[in-house]
Amino acid sequence: MTQAFSLGLRYGVQKTLWMMVGELVGVGLVALTTLIGLTKVLMDYPAYFDVLKIIGGIYLTYVAFQMWQNKSNFHANKSSSERSADNRQLIIQGFVTAVTNPKSWAFTLSLLPGFIDAEQDVVIQIITMLIIILSSEFVFMLIYASGGKALGRFLNSDNHLRLLNRFVAIIILIIAISLITGIN
Repeated sequence: MTQAFSLGLRYGVQKTLWMMVGELVGVGLVALTTLIGLTKVLMDYPAYFDVLKIIGGIYLTYVAFQMWQNKSNFHANKSSSERSADNRQLIIQGFVTAVTNPKSWAFTLSLLPGFIDAEQDVVIQIITMLIIILSSEFVFMLIYASGGKALGRFLNSDNHLRLLNRFVAIIILIIAISLITGIN
């Protein structure tokens, strides 16, 4: 999301769409790999599910803590060389960011197992989850990229970014607690 936001500030939404293509392919690959691997493990070793939920909950607690502490600011720097990004480079940048981000792997591993029901058609569940993940990822990246300078100025003033980070941290912490305690 940060990449979509910063590229949206630099290049505009249309140019950022190229990065989104690569990002969505990468996120789809991460989610598909995670879902297939998790489904296999959870069907063969259902007791591991509880351990995975607790580990995921602990990791999400860590992510929430990091977000709570984050004091960064967004800055839009538009040099002439940045305005002319190559579409292919943007696609590759989006893909590499998605596939190499350990947070996306860990988040997917900690969140998705709760939605897999071994009694139902697993292929349909995986396809449904991929559609939901990719659709929501695209919508949110588009929102971030569209935020533009106005949102950048807003987040840079009066600690608004810090407040946003703390709000998101609380939501992630609630998810982590529900994973650890088994509350749905």
